[in-house]
Amino acid sequence: MHYSSFDYTASVCLNCDRTNSCFVGKNMVFKWRGKPLFVRHRSSEEVEDVRNVDMSSLRDPEQDTDRVVKEDWLVVIGVCTHLGCVPIANAGEFGGYYCPCHGSHYDVSGRIRKGPAPLNLEVRGLAYCTKSLMCIYCMFMPVPYF
Repeated sequence: MHYSSFDYTASVCLNCDRTNSCFVGKNMVFKWRGKPLFVRHRSSEEVEDVRNVDMSSLRDPEQDTDRVVKEDWLVVIGVCTHLGCVPIANAGEFGGYYCPCHGSHYDVSGRIRKGPAPLNLEVRGLAYCTKSLMCIYCMFMPVPYF
């Protein structure tokens, strides 16, 4: 049985000038597969803060290191896990994302910290193509070839 890597991964390259337009602390929104994709350039202070969070205080415990490929870049689907609203970036009690519809607060790692949402914001994979392009990928179930 042969699995082609093309069959279980899909990617898109975003034209994001990582050096000039995406400053530290800035969140950019792209449309990806019909959903908002949040790309955040995190500061070293933000990274340190989210990595020092007590895991027992999280509703959906997940280490920040498991949610990012490169520590200063976070890529998540911008859809609240409560009822599918679109959260506001750089808002809420934890400085990450805030969903004003029902009051869910996410931190700078996209983890749910307060409110009715049951899960963290969905993470997308991130790879770097060039200095100015980001490649976002997702995994699918492999399709076997015989």
